Amino acid sequence: MLFPTAGTPTTGGAVNDWWIYKGDGPAPDRLDRLAAHQPPWRVFDGEIDTDHVVPSLSTADRERGAGYIADDAEIDLVNTALHLRRPLLVTGVPGVGKSTLAYSVAEDLGLGPVLRWPVTSRTTLRDGLYRYDALRRLEDANLRRLEQPAPDAEPHDTIGRYLQLGPLGTAFLPAERPRVLLIDEIDKGDIDLPGDLLTVLDEGRFDIPELVRMSETAPRVSVGTEDQSGTAWITGGRVRCHAFPVVVLTSNGEREFPPAFLRRCIRLNLPLPNERKLHRILVQRIGQEAADEARAPGGVIDTFLARRNTGELATDQLLNAVQLRLAGAWTAPEDLADLAEATMHRLSGPDAR
Repeated sequence: MLFPTAGTPTTGGAVNDWWIYKGDGPAPDRLDRLAAHQPPWRVFDGEIDTDHVVPSLSTADRERGAGYIADDAEIDLVNTALHLRRPLLVTGVPGVGKSTLAYSVAEDLGLGPVLRWPVTSRTTLRDGLYRYDALRRLEDANLRRLEQPAPDAEPHDTIGRYLQLGPLGTAFLPAERPRVLLIDEIDKGDIDLPGDLLTVLDEGRFDIPELVRMSETAPRVSVGTEDQSGTAWITGGRVRCHAFPVVVLTSNGEREFPPAFLRRCIRLNLPLPNERKLHRILVQRIGQEAADEARAPGGVIDTFLARRNTGELATDQLLNAVQLRLAGAWTAPEDLADLAEATMHRLSGPDAR
């Protein structure tokens, strides 16, 4: 399976007029431009819940997103996904920044905390949509009966106390601005999970059967969300988005995906960063002086690249090595091999251990 590959900048670093992510102007203005250019076949009309408040991005996540270095080809494909309201499927070896790209989008556009949904072999679609604690609701009902032998009927709207939207469900709440949803390592999930996602990703909505069944007597119910202490109103048991979320799916390439799933995604492959990009990452994360020292002939970057030729390494291992040198560890040229042995263990290949 072939994916478009991001690499050397193709636009000379210039900002393209159609870019929303990494585009010119304040984030609200760019998001207004995005909302004004909606494909007729990707129109979503969920009624905005004005009571639902999206928190701000934490300082740690803001710094994580701001530290991401995106090449022009990456920016092009992210903006393609934004304009077409399609998920972005990001592939590449571990450690190249697939997950961090989602935080970069959230930070650049001011879209609040990233809604991260980590996928495992036991993950189901419902895990991402919502959780219903039926057992706790039954226990509470029994307790009320013990305390009041002849209680009045339980109010229908109390079911909301036992329902909480997951990251996927929260991402599709109707809001003026899109949320960023990170579906992390989808290739680790059950073989049916990508297909199960199609309806939600195509239609931008889903139903909560427990609320649909009681929609005539309780048409509007407040439930919890993935955001800390967050709540939202659900009407008629259906969640339908207004602004389609920025959906970033990551994959380490452990298995193939069905064609029906792939054709709905914009695909981006992140290659291993070259010497130039590694230097840019160090400048952004640690500083110019330390980055320039690491880039010197025979320095930490050269050592990192040489070891990566015989086994998989992650970029954060390079950051660890440079940070240690800033702290005064292994600073002599003859100490470089010891520094590499301590911080640059190969993750795969014949020399992995």
